[in-house]
Amino acid sequence: MAIAQLLAVVPVSDIEAARTWYTRLFGRPPDNHPMTTLVEWKVVEFGWVQVFCDPSRAGSALLNLAVRDLAVHIAELEGRELSPGPVVAADKGVTLSSIEDPDGNRITFIGNFRDVY
Repeated sequence: MAIAQLLAVVPVSDIEAARTWYTRLFGRPPDNHPMTTLVEWKVVEFGWVQVFCDPSRAGSALLNLAVRDLAVHIAELEGRELSPGPVVAADKGVTLSSIEDPDGNRITFIGNFRDVY
């Protein structure tokens, strides 16, 4: 099986409120708005975050995003008036900081991520 793209879906209750919040999170407007209930950000070469209006599932997503420099990333988020949680140590030098969107979906930023541990 050859997979060409990875699309992570984050269910929300209000697409316009989510578009505003995720625009602040990613620091830019969505890359695509293919339907009234869906907005998308291309976050890496073959990976997208799809924010989809599905009130019955809103608040149930866990989205992990590895970043190059967690401290710099947190500072950028704070500059966009978002408040990520404290940095916590995980195993093998990995660090984590999480934030929740207005529906309670948790986005965790991962520092010191590696493909192999």
